[in-house]
Amino acid sequence: MSDLELQQLQEKIDSGVRLAQRRLIERTIKENGDLVVEHEGEIMHIKAEELEEMRVEIQ
Repeated sequence: MSDLELQQLQEKIDSGVRLAQRRLIERTIKENGDLVVEHEGEIMHIKAEELEEMRVEIQ
């Protein structure tokens, strides 16, 4: 694979990961659930309300 092809493949992978993250957040909000993530070695539970606030701040 050429460098250009590798770069294009990486961009597609990154785009797919971002889409999956957005869909997971939307689903968590819709189901009023918790999102469980690891941050700096600690397990965190983020409530749907917090995700909604974060989403508004990002946009």
